[in-house]
Amino acid sequence: MKQKEIKVLMVAPGEHPREAVLKNDLDSLQKAVSLGCDYQGLIEVVGLDNSVCSICNEEGKLLGLEGNRRLGRDIIAGVFYVAGEDKCGNFVSLTEAQMERYTKRFWQPEVFFPDDITDLIYAFIHMGL
Repeated sequence: MKQKEIKVLMVAPGEHPREAVLKNDLDSLQKAVSLGCDYQGLIEVVGLDNSVCSICNEEGKLLGLEGNRRLGRDIIAGVFYVAGEDKCGNFVSLTEAQMERYTKRFWQPEVFFPDDITDLIYAFIHMGL
């Protein structure tokens, strides 16, 4: 059964992660990932581990949102959330162990220059990364 609200980890640029509660519907999630911009963006889901994902703004880089954290070769721009995911692909609350693990993983804010984001956009468009 889909949870109406989920307990997640909010990771904002330049800040330490903190626990948050989000309404678990498309409109609310799109508003949540659009903090800091005038445009309500689309959500993008990126798997982190088994049953854990990040929810971010799909167009964050193109909208000029501030670089936040590096995930592999990519940089997430703007606020993102770490949420649980059930076997059916529904978002669920993080467990306490997951909350602690990802708080530690994303604890240290990272600093990115605008060129870091521009270079990634170029690489994705022109080199197919």
